[in-house]
Amino acid sequence: MGVQRKKEIKLRKYIMSDTFVAKKDKIRVKTVIFRILLVLFTAVFIAAGGLIGGIIILEYGPSEKARDLFVVSMMETSAAKFLATAFLGEDKVNEILEANSLKAADLITDTDLVVINPGTNKKPPHNTSDDPSDNNPSNTENTIPGADGQEIDPDGDGIDIVDVKGAAFKGKMMIVYDPKRVFVGVSGTFGEEESGKRLMEIYKSYGNVIGATNGGGWVDDQGRGSGGIPDGIVISQGEVLWGTPLSNAWECCGITKEGKLVVGTFTVQQAIDMGITNAVKYGPSLIINNQPLESLGAGSGLNPRTAIGQRADGAMLLLVIDGRQSDSIGASYVDIQDIMLKFEAVNAYNLDGGSSTSMIYKGEFINKNNSMVGYRQMCTAILIKEKEDE
Repeated sequence: MGVQRKKEIKLRKYIMSDTFVAKKDKIRVKTVIFRILLVLFTAVFIAAGGLIGGIIILEYGPSEKARDLFVVSMMETSAAKFLATAFLGEDKVNEILEANSLKAADLITDTDLVVINPGTNKKPPHNTSDDPSDNNPSNTENTIPGADGQEIDPDGDGIDIVDVKGAAFKGKMMIVYDPKRVFVGVSGTFGEEESGKRLMEIYKSYGNVIGATNGGGWVDDQGRGSGGIPDGIVISQGEVLWGTPLSNAWECCGITKEGKLVVGTFTVQQAIDMGITNAVKYGPSLIINNQPLESLGAGSGLNPRTAIGQRADGAMLLLVIDGRQSDSIGASYVDIQDIMLKFEAVNAYNLDGGSSTSMIYKGEFINKNNSMVGYRQMCTAILIKEKEDE
């Protein structure tokens, strides 16, 4: 056999061997990929089965309280309502919602109960308890400014930020001592072809502001709303931007030109007549004229919350509660009523919450938003102006 022939045979063997190894490697890769996909599918299947099983146990298990809390919590969301309705009929879900709510407000704020004097209202609330037996689930751990020697407004910007904590939640309370600094900011033009803005975008679009929370609600079908169409009334800095006809009545909140928070059911025309220059709608009303609205059943589910309130001395209270997190499940309406009462609110109103719940102070978010897809677009925000030079 010639030398050339031997070389050809060796080359053919090498190529065949290399091809075999390549095929073998491809088979190994395919096997590994198949096994990974099988493990992932199995994990998803088990998780889905566990979720469905858990929902069935909650909705048909022995505890009606657990069932009601789960159903109401899910129905308060934009995108997860199906978890409540998947195994319960619409009539049953509506029955549970009606049995676990705050009664609708049938009165309106008496503005004479609030006497504003931002120069002298930096005082501790008189009802802060030092008693270790105080088992209020909305315990603020005596961090209210003025309590137990806590310094009031140490940096002189007219605002205090207080940590709040309960059995199942944590959050922030912003105290604005001059209520005239608080107003409704908007994302821009409203309409079907419009989109809202994220809170930080709204905050930055206004000059001379120091703080912000999310504001009123908007049309949000199954969590896919773009924040372009407000729900109900919007008045911003004296201009009625949404809420026609003027005779339509909504349970909403507004701020008068004197800086007084008005909570209750009123029309746009009534708002104008009362001197309201800023207003939004979400709800429900929490406290009116020192009286917390009556709670039925659990009152609500446990979710992230945003609320606004006012003390008798005019100081405005802005509350955010984190939720849907391992260290903060969320708060009920009763929880935020309790917190507002502890901070001496004479009137308080629930704003949009859930994945919209956010608070900004000095250009930074100071609470932990729960959304997995980032901050949501919205129509309105509650903004706080910078303190004017004295």
